[in-house]
Amino acid sequence: RLGDISPACFIPLAEETGLIGQLGLWALKEACHQLSCWRRQGLHVPSISVNLSPTNFHSLALPATIAQILHDESLDASDLTLEITENVLLDADPTTLHTLRRVHALGVRLSMDDFGTGYSSLSYLRQLPISELKLDRSFVHDIAHDSVTNTLTQAIAHIGHSLHLKVVAEGVENEEQLRLLGAQ
Repeated sequence: RLGDISPACFIPLAEETGLIGQLGLWALKEACHQLSCWRRQGLHVPSISVNLSPTNFHSLALPATIAQILHDESLDASDLTLEITENVLLDADPTTLHTLRRVHALGVRLSMDDFGTGYSSLSYLRQLPISELKLDRSFVHDIAHDSVTNTLTQAIAHIGHSLHLKVVAEGVENEEQLRLLGAQ
């Protein structure tokens, strides 16, 4: 009835109604299924990344669910990266860190999405079993025109590389952004 609806509209509603966990699991299943289909068609797609809500990590069953989905789709754990937001850092649920560590132990990579836009605490980078920092598009958008943004992206890249983390920039739209980020 409403046509296409932006995630910016339906994600907050899903969080408010308590459906975000189910939505995350659905997205995970669909993404893994799609990767499996592409590979059966002979397409080389190295891996997929899926955003999950902090709520998904409240479930101690999440690692077993992920393992089952990967098994059902004939995928390896290294085929999957789960993107988590800095909200996970603010999550007071005691099972969250335990679940994150168990997911990581499966061999699934964890990426800190939108790094630098929230309440980043660098001490959490020591505690969380993440393998990737994902630089928010707001930094990328302004990198060529704002010296402060350029300096911040350099600092984030340096922190990530020093901690042996992969650093990914989202929203690269032109050659200048690519050149500047590549140099960093």
